[in-house]
Amino acid sequence: MTRANIELGDVTHHNLKQLKKINTVVLPVLYNDKFYLDVLESGELAKLAYYNDVVVGAVCSRIDTSENMRRLYIMTLGCLYPYRRLGIGTVMVKHILNYVEKDGNFDSIFLHVKVDNEGAIDFYKQFGFEIVETKQHYYKRIEPADAHVLQKTLTKRSSGSQQPQQPAQPIALPAPQHHHQNGIGPNNNGSQSIQNSTSQQQQAPEKNR
Repeated sequence: MTRANIELGDVTHHNLKQLKKINTVVLPVLYNDKFYLDVLESGELAKLAYYNDVVVGAVCSRIDTSENMRRLYIMTLGCLYPYRRLGIGTVMVKHILNYVEKDGNFDSIFLHVKVDNEGAIDFYKQFGFEIVETKQHYYKRIEPADAHVLQKTLTKRSSGSQQPQQPAQPIALPAPQHHHQNGIGPNNNGSQSIQNSTSQQQQAPEKNR
């Protein structure tokens, strides 16, 4: 039996449509063109997930500098229904964790999760995330409309250590046409997928890098 190969790839102009398709299928929200243009400039903060060379998931995050802190916000993270529970979500989360660890200058990582998305909540808790707040009426046209804020607090590296790695200029989060359920949020975003759920068993788009 051939061992499954899970890998992450950059989001480019050539595969942007595949990212849009993943988000449309997995997330209960629509994002505007500015969201995707910003994602193209996100570098390591946005990745497509491939399972045996087929695009099956994606993670998009951004740097948030509000509240006098430097935080990483997971905007979207999800995987097509037939490919869940194969470790793909774990690979995407670990990529984000590795990014902030190498950078060494983040206060925390956070995301929004629909309050009834117990699967997503339990998933993130495995990585040290905790519920720190509940936002009332966070989602529009989605029930329940409340969202938990999940956060993982980080320890900043001392000032004498290596410089933070490049990319990703902080970008403003565009207002979606309706809030997603991140589980992972207005982002993440998440129904019953790691963040978001969908019962549609869509065929995964072919790999195109």
